[in-house]
Amino acid sequence: MKKKKKKNFETLAIHAGQKPDPTSGAVMTPIVMASTFEQSSPGVHKGYDYSRSINPTREAFEECIASLENGIKGFGFSSGVAAISACVELLQPGDHIIAMDDLYGGSVRLFDEIKSISQGINISYVDMSNIENIEKEISDNTKMLFIETPTNPLLKVSDLQKISELAKKRKILTVCDNTFASPFNQKPLNFGIDIVIHSATKYLGGHSDLIAGAMVIGKDDMDLIARMENIHNSLGPISGAFDSYLLLRSLKTLVVRMQRHNENAMKLAQYFEGHNKISKVIYPGLVSHPQHSLAKSQMEGFSGIVSLELNGNLSNAKELLEKTSIFTLAESLGGVESLIEHPGLMTHASLPEERRKKLGISDTLIRLSIGLENIDDLIDDIESSLN
Repeated sequence: MKKKKKKNFETLAIHAGQKPDPTSGAVMTPIVMASTFEQSSPGVHKGYDYSRSINPTREAFEECIASLENGIKGFGFSSGVAAISACVELLQPGDHIIAMDDLYGGSVRLFDEIKSISQGINISYVDMSNIENIEKEISDNTKMLFIETPTNPLLKVSDLQKISELAKKRKILTVCDNTFASPFNQKPLNFGIDIVIHSATKYLGGHSDLIAGAMVIGKDDMDLIARMENIHNSLGPISGAFDSYLLLRSLKTLVVRMQRHNENAMKLAQYFEGHNKISKVIYPGLVSHPQHSLAKSQMEGFSGIVSLELNGNLSNAKELLEKTSIFTLAESLGGVESLIEHPGLMTHASLPEERRKKLGISDTLIRLSIGLENIDDLIDDIESSLN
């Protein structure tokens, strides 16, 4: 018998987990707002009993994102940090996490100010772009490696294959935040990573109109899946039916959006590299990026985030941020519109100044989320604001 061919990414984004509604024939997955469902006899139902536990709209999103990440089981969360928090719930008091040093500020805040206190979890931060740093930090109680690649906001890239191989030898769980890349550009599970998470608010949602998170478990580990199902249901940080519907809508255009994000970001990064008012352009797609070869080997595109190090001081940085007309000064990323922000004063302001300086998050570092506008207009907007 001929083996059934696996559908391609573009097809899965539109169809995975979704089929016409059997009642009406509606092509789009219905928004099921019911909190509870009829049972024909106690404990006998059509697969749905209570929407915190399982909801038809969320289930369709979870199946779709699991398919796009090439995983086994997907979970819809109320936010990205809710998904991260659920991952840490897999650990016990006294367990140790090794995390990327250049990590989203909200993740650091969750680890340092909440989980270290409420769960008694120990966290070490190292530059995971060098695997030797990870090896040196591993101890008997290390139970999780938490990776972000590319990182926020310095766009460091870590070797997913080498990290997963190291972790498997030591029986350590690996989690990768894939928000900056999206499953279109990178599939960490293909490199042996155990769990992938997203702030679905960003590229998966893509329209700056929802807050949500996603998680996909990659290996056929029924115990791990069962434990996460229990955490997801018991804590209840679920994505609502309407947000799940919006995410399904957005995933249908993920391919064409990411292609444009990739294209625009590359052109903008190349244009401003060597600019007399910019000391450094940081983008994994540039040959000048220190991990360009690695990024090229494990990514299918370099996504839409570009960081710029300006010549000058904080005043010069603020002047640029306040002058742009197409780039909107705002936190977040991954939407169809272009955004500009100052990590030191905005997304990473919760980090102590000394720690920001050590990482390289300076007063003149600017992060751009490149949208889908005409690239000539975007370049002109930055150029005019610099001058």
